[in-house]
Amino acid sequence: MEAEAAGRPPGRVEAALSCFSFNQDCTSLAIGTKAGYKLFSLSSVEQLDQVHGSNEIPDVYIVERLFSSSLVVVVSHTKPRQMNVYHFKKGTEICNYSYSSNILSIRLNRQRLLVCLEESIYIHNIKDMKLLKTILDIPANPTGLCALSINHSNSYVAYPGSLTTGEIVLYDGHSLKTLCTIAAHEGTLAAIAFNAAGSKLASASEKGTVIRVFSVPEGQKLYEFRRGMKRYVTISSLVFSMDSQFLCASSNTETVHIFKLEHLTNSRPEEPSTWSGYMGKMFLAASNYLPAQVSDMMNQDRAFATGRLHFSGQRNICTLSTYVPRHPLSARRNR
Repeated sequence: MEAEAAGRPPGRVEAALSCFSFNQDCTSLAIGTKAGYKLFSLSSVEQLDQVHGSNEIPDVYIVERLFSSSLVVVVSHTKPRQMNVYHFKKGTEICNYSYSSNILSIRLNRQRLLVCLEESIYIHNIKDMKLLKTILDIPANPTGLCALSINHSNSYVAYPGSLTTGEIVLYDGHSLKTLCTIAAHEGTLAAIAFNAAGSKLASASEKGTVIRVFSVPEGQKLYEFRRGMKRYVTISSLVFSMDSQFLCASSNTETVHIFKLEHLTNSRPEEPSTWSGYMGKMFLAASNYLPAQVSDMMNQDRAFATGRLHFSGQRNICTLSTYVPRHPLSARRNR
């Protein structure tokens, strides 16, 4: 954003921004502004190259791009119940749909397009935009929290199953049937995200101290990470790297956490050959006799790496893009 801000008063560009989103494979950044929307390429960590910009629809608060294609979905505060689908290279509107209440979020892959309202979710076939299913009477979801697997061979959907607890409903976007419910957290959900293959689902509650990863579609807990204990935070973004080796979490603090998903194995561990190894084994065995909450805390993994932003107290989103041979972190501020 530095190139665009050159020659302008500090903060002017940032103040005009109303929303951000990364595309499904983390190769593009979309921003919504009072004037319209813009698309940027993430092919370089040194600068953002603008791919497209439009001022046809003002006051944009949702903008989502389908991978690196020319299809972009836009929602404006001027018509918050209407979704507009564009082919931006041709400069044409493909279609628009209106709903019964304000649109809170939109998710899409190459097979499905998800529109989330506060108490319902609409599932469209993205090929012809035909409405396939309306999930009604979901618990009040004022933030529009939902996730859609980018793997179009399964198109799994996840959304909150309770207003007061961290229950997740896992839904099959192809068969249009509920698969299972996951009791992920004691508190209300704050963030959920699938990995690229749709085989893992990460979640965090409003407390923001613990992040869990579950298998899909079974709903079994695979990993548990502790972000911190000193303060509660609002986790606003969870994202897996494309190879599912890392999980990134950002919040309203200045710290971005990256967790490493170690390879799970069922093989029997080798007998320790050192004194410290024996002590570690005894410590782990003793944890089995402690209260569940204490035992869980002892078995939680910490961040593999952290990044520090120059600001705090605002909502952030993050992504992990692979630039061989490293995984640089990209985060943007959303007021």
